[in-house]
Amino acid sequence: MEKLRVFALIGALVSIVGCAPEVGSKGWCEDMAEKPKGDWSANEATDYAKHCLFKSGE
Repeated sequence: MEKLRVFALIGALVSIVGCAPEVGSKGWCEDMAEKPKGDWSANEATDYAKHCLFKSGE
């Protein structure tokens, strides 16, 4: 029974992570632009600046 619980938890986490857009993707940049700036973490702000504001013609 405990193994079933662990596998269910792992499955739930994988499906949640699988739904989030990749950092730096167009969808992620759009999501971050809509998110209140006060709710951003330092890492999110850095990634947003790097991938969405200062894109290097990739």
